[in-house]
Amino acid sequence: MHTDSTLTAGQAAQTTLRPMRPEDLASCHAMSLHLHWPHRLADWQFHHQVSSSWAVELEQPDGARSVAGSGMLCPLGEDYASLGLVIIADALQGRGLGRAMMQRLLQDAGSRNVILNATDAGRPLYEKLGFAVTDTLSQHQSTTARAQPVLAADARIRPLRKEEAPAFLALDRQASGMDRSTLLQPLLATAEVAVLEQAGQVKGVAMLREFGRGRVIGPVIASQVEDAKALIAHWVHAYPGAYLRIDVPGRTGLKPWLEEIGLTCVDNVVSMCRGTPPSPATPWRTYSMINQALG
Repeated sequence: MHTDSTLTAGQAAQTTLRPMRPEDLASCHAMSLHLHWPHRLADWQFHHQVSSSWAVELEQPDGARSVAGSGMLCPLGEDYASLGLVIIADALQGRGLGRAMMQRLLQDAGSRNVILNATDAGRPLYEKLGFAVTDTLSQHQSTTARAQPVLAADARIRPLRKEEAPAFLALDRQASGMDRSTLLQPLLATAEVAVLEQAGQVKGVAMLREFGRGRVIGPVIASQVEDAKALIAHWVHAYPGAYLRIDVPGRTGLKPWLEEIGLTCVDNVVSMCRGTPPSPATPWRTYSMINQALG
């Protein structure tokens, strides 16, 4: 059950950790802009829609209130959850609010294993809370990338058909080792999904959707790295001059190739897990993230 909790923020003001409300999202968006994060208000609204969300409310002595912190936990089936969009305002840093937010979100996670992507600044706190590094993650973006998909003679790339949505969700479960259906289902309403097909057999899929400053490629699902490259190249070729972003795990080995086609690496973080990391039981793999906060 969600309950408010009051936290000490010094003699001059008081903070309350409470469930986030839709009217808080504009303030959360402003905090992320201050950090130079790319999220649009629409991105915050989607995260709020699929997550358990908490806000730090700051009350001044004169009674004025403002949102000064955020955190979201997105359930991924019964076994996993993804944690992200944790922000504490600069003026409240060093007062234990980040730890309090994390503990609240982990309480919501219950027995689920929890995944997140961490900057160097956040990593020490996450390690103290039981998270361990599982991989690296590189963020690539550009408006000048150039690529042409290389396909076998009997292969083609086509749009996902509406009736194939359940198969797409099942494939993602196999590739990610998690049930992300409640997250991906609403994304399908506005995203484009490319299907790589060879001799009538599906070889991979890749989603493209609006996010941040342009569009994000992900997830990309395939059983072979060359198929993943073909799908990424398809979207690069389909949107010449557009702002494209993709976040790829280090295990994929895609980082050098992405640099070659003009998708510049602008940031590197680490992927972490508290509990048992997800592990696919089939040859299918995820070659890019939905985004860093959602996994």
